[in-house]
Formats: sequence, C-alpha cells, structure tokens
Amino acid sequence: MINPHKPELLPLQKLNWEKFVHLIGKANAEVARFDGLLQTMPNPAVLLSPLTTQEAVLSSKIEGTKATLQEVLEFEADPKKETEKYHDIQEILNYRKAMGYAVKELINISLSSRLIKGIHNILLDSVRGKNKYRGNFRRIQVHIGKSHKIEEAIYIPPVCKDVPDLIFNLEKYFHFNDKDYLVQLAIVHAQFEIIHPFEDGNGRVGRILMPIFLYFKKVLSSPMFYLSAYFESHRDEYYQKLLGISQDGNWEDWIEYFLNAVIIQSRENVNKAKAIHQLYDIKKEKIVGLTHSQFTIRALDFLFRNPIFTSSQFIKDSKIPKTSASRILNSLDIGGVIKIIQKGSGRKPTTYIFTKLLNIAG
Repeated sequence: MINPHKPELLPLQKLNWEKFVHLIGKANAEVARFDGLLQTMPNPAVLLSPLTTQEAVLSSKIEGTKATLQEVLEFEADPKKETEKYHDIQEILNYRKAMGYAVKELINISLSSRLIKGIHNILLDSVRGKNKYRGNFRRIQVHIGKSHKIEEAIYIPPVCKDVPDLIFNLEKYFHFNDKDYLVQLAIVHAQFEIIHPFEDGNGRVGRILMPIFLYFKKVLSSPMFYLSAYFESHRDEYYQKLLGISQDGNWEDWIEYFLNAVIIQSRENVNKAKAIHQLYDIKKEKIVGLTHSQFTIRALDFLFRNPIFTSSQFIKDSKIPKTSASRILNSLDIGGVIKIIQKGSGRKPTTYIFTKLLNIAG
C-alpha cells in the first residue's frame, strides 16, 4: 500500500522554470486580453452571469453531476417543478453561491483558511457530503481511487494532523509574490488538491479559489476566470498531471498543462465574452425599438441574468411596474427576442427563454 503523501512546502525551491517559461508570456497576454474586455463592459457581473453559472455546471460535472446549464436555469425559473436532477442542481447552485460569498467576503477578510472553510460550508450545504464535517478540515484519513479500499488507492493525501500546518503554509504562499502569478496559481491549485483538506468537495473548492486568487492579486479587475471547461474536456490529463506531482515531484509538467489550459480557455472565454457584449448592444437597440420604454435597461439586464424565466419572476425581479412589464414581455415575444417554452394557465406563469444568450454560454 502507498503511504500518505508528504507535500513539499511552498514556495517551491527547485522548480525548473525553463521547461514552461515559453508559455508564461502567452498565458499572461490572454488573461490580460480577457480582463481588458471585462473592463469595457458596462456590468460584467450581469452580462457574464450565464458564463459564471456554466462554470459552476462544468466544475461540478468533473465531480460527477449530470445537470446541464439549461436544466439549472429552468429550475431557478420554477423551483417547484419536479426534476430527477434536483440534487445535482442544488450542488451547482451551491457552487455559484459559494463563489458569490468568497467575492463578497474578500472585501472584509483576506484570502485565508477562514475564507476557504466558509466556501466549503456553503458548497456542501444540504447536498451530498453535507455530513462530512462541512466547513471544517477533515479529521479522518481519506484516499483517492476507484475502490473504497485504501489498499487500492492511487493517492493518499497527507495525514490529518499535518493538514492545519500545510494549509497555514499555503495561506502564507497566497500572500507571497512569486515570479509569475499564473505559475503561482498553478502551484496554489495543485497544492490545495494535494493537501485535500476536506473530506469531500476539495476539487470544487480548489477551482473556486482560482478566480479568487487572481482577483486578490489584482491580476483580474473582476473575479471571473473560467477554466473548468478545459479541465472537464481534458479530465484524465488533469488528474494525471496532479498525480505526477505526488508520485514523481513533477511540478513542471503540471504547470505546463495549466498554462496551456489558461491560454486555450482564455481565448475561448474572450470569444464568448465578445459575443455576449455584442449581443447586449444589439438587443438593447432592438428592445428600444420594440418597446419604446423607459425600462429598456432593466428589462435587458434581467434577460442577461435570467436567460430562462417566468413572467411573474420578470415582474418581481426587474422592478418594472406590472402593466409595463406585461407589455414589454409581449413585445419581446412578438419581436423574437425571447420565446415561450411553457404557456401559463390559471395561476401558473408563462416560462420564457432567451435562446441566443444560452447558445453562446453553453
């Protein structure tokens, strides 16, 4: 049987930067391009809301959830609607909630173990793993492998008593300025997964920490950084490269993989963000023409936050007076901006979909 791993303390003392230095400039340029685009947007948190939810969907999918972006949004529009994927959807919504919590708390507290525990507490609230010492570092030995038998594990994280000291070392590294912040992020993410401080939910917490770290280091002006699509589509390699660190001390291959992920996925994110921004401008002009309403921006921002929604949700959350809201919905439906996916009857509201936005985000 393999023994519990003893991680190298940070900062790393013997890192061969030459192996991946050719990727550092490209990765930083792509992240800067994405952040530059964020800074030109009127409200990136609103416009890119579907991408943030899709990140939650894909990060959770790596851990085994099956719900799609559309299924999550349909549930949010009508939480009373029965679905076989209820528990998967709750995990995804918790992921998004935990991300929001981290961003908000970063104003009051630093990037720390306290913040990490808070993220974990929300992430596992009322879902699978809720009884696994939620919001606290593990008190039992865990292992990773296809079998429940520790003898057949492919990786055994550090022993419990070492976790607090290892997290303290990681916390100090958050505040250390390494030669390059993206390389530092690669190390932070891997070290967190290697420590495996919680009984469950480590992968998701580790991925939530990525945009938080870059926002904390002021690499990003907004805490938006989406890498889970690449990790999910290269899942085997993701785990293989992490395993290479614990088995062979091969940090260089992991960092090379991570920087490539940043380059490729950042380009994809730039294309999606550009398309969403362009769609926003086009629809703003169209909605003005269709409705001639003073509430155009409220209606538009609502659509980008809620690509699937009910008429009652629109009236309540957009803060548009009921008569005006009903008239706007009718105009947007006739004008082809949105379409009905379920007609309301009696007290049941009509459900609409903003398809063009979902097509970009999905």
